[in-house]
Amino acid sequence: QVQLVESGGGLVQAGGSLRLSCVASGRTFSSYVMGWFRQAPGKEREFVARISHVGTNTNYADSIKGRFTISRDNAKNTAYLQMNSLKPEDTAVYYCAAGMYWQRGPYGFDYWGQGTQVTVST
Repeated sequence: QVQLVESGGGLVQAGGSLRLSCVASGRTFSSYVMGWFRQAPGKEREFVARISHVGTNTNYADSIKGRFTISRDNAKNTAYLQMNSLKPEDTAVYYCAAGMYWQRGPYGFDYWGQGTQVTVST
């Protein structure tokens, strides 16, 4: 079992940047693939990015490729999502997620944080 707590959301102007953090507690952090998802009002939750257990592999949604970067620091039990060149359509609640196996793909996550709001103004 792992508990996840996100932080770093907020209000930013279009073109700006934010860095989200996800701190994990419980089982050994490096046991997990970490991911970020988002859910905009009236839309389904969608995959944003994921990173393998020690950071060797990453995967991004096409909509954010080149603007967002996922990373992790296993010594700090923390995953990050650096978001640059933000657009109003990036406005959503962003969720951190943890899963055991990379092979399960972009939606193979079992544990979720409570989310952090990101709002991008024009």
